[in-house]
Amino acid sequence: MERTITSWHSPSLNTEMPIATYGHYGFALLMIPTAAADYLEYERFQLIDSLAPMINAGKLKVFSINSINKESWLNNNMLGEHKAIRHNQFNEYVFREVIPYIRTHTSEGTFIYTCGASFGALHAMNLFLKRPDIINGVISMSGVYDLTEYTKGYWDEQVYFNSPIHYIPNLSDPWYFDKIRASHHIHIYTGSGNHEDPDANRRFSQVLWDKGIWHDLDIWGKDIHHDWPTWRMMLPYIIDEKF
Repeated sequence: MERTITSWHSPSLNTEMPIATYGHYGFALLMIPTAAADYLEYERFQLIDSLAPMINAGKLKVFSINSINKESWLNNNMLGEHKAIRHNQFNEYVFREVIPYIRTHTSEGTFIYTCGASFGALHAMNLFLKRPDIINGVISMSGVYDLTEYTKGYWDEQVYFNSPIHYIPNLSDPWYFDKIRASHHIHIYTGSGNHEDPDANRRFSQVLWDKGIWHDLDIWGKDIHHDWPTWRMMLPYIIDEKF
């Protein structure tokens, strides 16, 4: 498997941001880490290995970036408004820097899908919904789509605008809807085992259906837990069956 690591000083975040790339061809899968993890997390926990046959076959090319959750919602020493500012800077980093990087290393016509597990699932969904003009779809595993699960009671309009279960019910701009509805790849998967929240996924699914947004909701059984064995099994299944 081709593997490259590079980095640059991000103007959006004012810090060095590395990115790992796996593969040589195929659609682009942009991986957002879980919780406070880094760009090599999916490699360390063998999720990249589980995708290796499809990566080597040229079905997809994976790009994995750092999270900045330790500098935002998971930093207990920051004020809520500063956490929100950092979160928005992360969004801009993805939109203004990572997506163009992916285009440079694939092509202008390559489809780009965000993907994440746990907290990364919320980020992946939010990034797609905010910019469906440059991101073509999303795979979210074991997520919740309510940012207040992470804000420790803090609420402002920036929490609202980054919390899909809050802003989607009030979204009415056809510019967004036409592009979101045009995606054939909105995949929401979760288990029902330890530390999973299938009801949160059902609630968000209903919000999407209420707005006429097609998506793929799949809730697996009580033996499917919020952990790496689930995601190592789940992601290859989704890519093999749905793409």
